Amino acid sequence: MRVAVFTETFLPKTDGIVTVVCLLLDHLHKRGIETVVVAPKMGVDRYNSTPVIGVPGVKMPLYPELRVGPPTLSTYHEVKRFNPDVVHLIHPALVGIPGMLMAKRLDVPMLASFHLDLARISHHFGIGFMEPLVDQLTKIVFNAADFSLAPSRMVMDYMERIGIERVGLWKRGVDAERFNPRFYSEAMRDHLSQGHPEDTIMLYVGRLSNEKQINHLKAVLEQVPGTRLALVGDGPAREELETHFAGTKTHFVGYLKGEALSQAYASADMFVFPSAMETFGLVVVEAMAAGLPVVASRVGGVRDVVREGINGYSFESGDIPALVDGVRNIAADPVRMKAMGQSARAFAETQSWDAMMDEVVDLYGKLLEQRQPAALTA
Repeated sequence: MRVAVFTETFLPKTDGIVTVVCLLLDHLHKRGIETVVVAPKMGVDRYNSTPVIGVPGVKMPLYPELRVGPPTLSTYHEVKRFNPDVVHLIHPALVGIPGMLMAKRLDVPMLASFHLDLARISHHFGIGFMEPLVDQLTKIVFNAADFSLAPSRMVMDYMERIGIERVGLWKRGVDAERFNPRFYSEAMRDHLSQGHPEDTIMLYVGRLSNEKQINHLKAVLEQVPGTRLALVGDGPAREELETHFAGTKTHFVGYLKGEALSQAYASADMFVFPSAMETFGLVVVEAMAAGLPVVASRVGGVRDVVREGINGYSFESGDIPALVDGVRNIAADPVRMKAMGQSARAFAETQSWDAMMDEVVDLYGKLLEQRQPAALTA
C-alpha cells in the first residue's frame, strides 16, 4: 500500500500536528506501507524513509514560522509518479484542498482528519463573525472526503453538528516509554525551578501564543504560595508574556527536545494547560504519562482523559478562579499529588499509539475495499 499525506505544517516546525504526522509516518513504515508527504517547503526533503514534496509558499502573518501556499502542477506530477493508493489529508486547507482535487483526478480514496479548530480560532482573534462561514467551508471540505476522523468526542460532536457525514474517532495516544517518570532528573528540576527545587513546579509545554491563555497562570502564582511556573516552548507571544510575568517565579525555558523534554515532564510536580482552544491537547497525555496530575481547560480531548480529582482537574476555558482552585487542591497535599500522578500514569499506559495508528491503517484498507467494486465496473 502507498499513502500520500498532505499537511499544512511539517518539520522543522514542532507542534502537536507535526508530532502526530511523524508518528503516523513512523507507524506506516513499521507496517511496510510506503509514504510520501506533501507539505510547505521548509528545507526538509525527507523524514526518515519518507520523501517530502515541498510546496512553495509565503510566511503567514499570524504565524510567521509557517509558510502557506497552494501546490503547483509539478506537485501533482510528483504525486502522480508516486501513484498513491490512499490520500490522507491532515486538516485540508491551502495544501490539502488542492490535494483533494489531485486525489479525485487520480481516482484515489481520501481520508481527512480534523486537527485545527479554525472557527474557534477566528473567534479568538476577534473575527468571530467569520465562524458561520468557516463552519460551512469546513463542512464542504470534509464532506468531499470519503471519510473523516475527529481527535476527540468533543470535536466529533462539533463535526456532526455542522453537518459533516461519515465521521469516526481517531484518539490520540502517547509513547509511555518516552514520557515516563523514570526520566526524573534532579538537575532538570533545579533548572526548571531556577535553583528552588523545594517549590511546587507547574509545567506548561507548548506554543507561546495568545490563544493558549498562558497569562492566566499569573493568578496561580499570586494566589497559591510556593508555586513556580516553567514554560517549555516558544512562540509569537513570548516577549509579551515575559513582560506580563516579570517579577514572578516564572522561567521561560525555551524549546526542549528528546531526553531533555522527557526529563522536564518527569521532573515537575503538575501540568497546567489553560488553552482557549485545542483539537486534542497531546501534551496533556504526555504529561500524564510522565506521572503528572494535570489542571487543564475543557478543550479538545481534555474531557476524554481527565478524571476529576483522580488524575487532575478541568475547568471551563477562561475560568481563572477554577484554574487556581485546581492547582491549590493538588499542591496542598503532596501525598495526594503523588497519588494523582500515579493515576495519571496508569491511564496513560492504556493509551498506546500503536493501537490508535492501527485503526487508521485498517481504515485505509476499508476505503480501498469500498473502491474495488467501482474499479471493476469501470
